[in-house]
Amino acid sequence: MEAAITLGKMMAHSGIRLVYGGGNTGLMGTVARAVIDHGGLVTGIIPEFLKDREVMLKDADEMIVVPDMHTRKQLMFDKADAFVALPGGVGTLEELVEQLTWAQLGRHTKPILIADINGFWRPLLSLFGHMRETEFIRHGFDVTYLVAEKAEDIVPMLEAKAKLIPPHGMSERIAEKL
Repeated sequence: MEAAITLGKMMAHSGIRLVYGGGNTGLMGTVARAVIDHGGLVTGIIPEFLKDREVMLKDADEMIVVPDMHTRKQLMFDKADAFVALPGGVGTLEELVEQLTWAQLGRHTKPILIADINGFWRPLLSLFGHMRETEFIRHGFDVTYLVAEKAEDIVPMLEAKAKLIPPHGMSERIAEKL
């Protein structure tokens, strides 16, 4: 919970809008409330069937209710500039692996950060290493991500990574000028 509050506070102070699943429970609900409490902006995207189960956050600046999980995930992807996986359950794991897969397949270059708070994701990181060693992640098809062990490192790491990635369409504009 402390890490979630720290992340939300840092996002708000850095002017980073939170785009997330729209619930008021769990670590992401804590991040969202911390962003709001510290003057930041929050966009929640929640499927109709989860409005009650995840206790939709009514204080969000923007709350988008969608018909299903596929629409939710696509819209979250479209609106996000980076992805952070805090410790979580199967849904968090599924969303993380999906973004890693899309990046591996060249569908996006948005930063992906695994918040390995208290070593939570260490078994998964070990599995990725095992997959590389056994060539199930082949050379040239690397899975790239950042790993932060402390919440205080998440925003600075994402900001540093974002400076290395040209804005969408930048390469075309540079090519046009040459």
